[in-house]
Amino acid sequence: MGRLLQVGVLLASFVMIAGGFLYMHAHSGEKPNYRVFSSEPQRLRHFSGVIDGIKTGDPAALIQLAVLLLIATPVARVVFALIAFVIERDKLFVLISAIVLGVLLYGFLRPR
Repeated sequence: MGRLLQVGVLLASFVMIAGGFLYMHAHSGEKPNYRVFSSEPQRLRHFSGVIDGIKTGDPAALIQLAVLLLIATPVARVVFALIAFVIERDKLFVLISAIVLGVLLYGFLRPR
């Protein structure tokens, strides 16, 4: 399970670095305006928008994907722990892992 966390963080890091280089290359001639706050575009606030942005080659979407990968890494660890405890037939830890997974999924998927 430790290897899963390592691979997840490394994958997210490489995607972030690639997106950062592409973003810097695409916006190298622009002068930033720090007097006006501009948040993420609405299209990058949803998973489908991130995927559409990656398909079109948007570097900001690639950076957003890296953040999503970083968030998904511990969730994947909980899923794999749940599977391992089911295989071992450890009912207490299956219950605990299922509760943790439920709380994580509720936090991610609840309507806002």
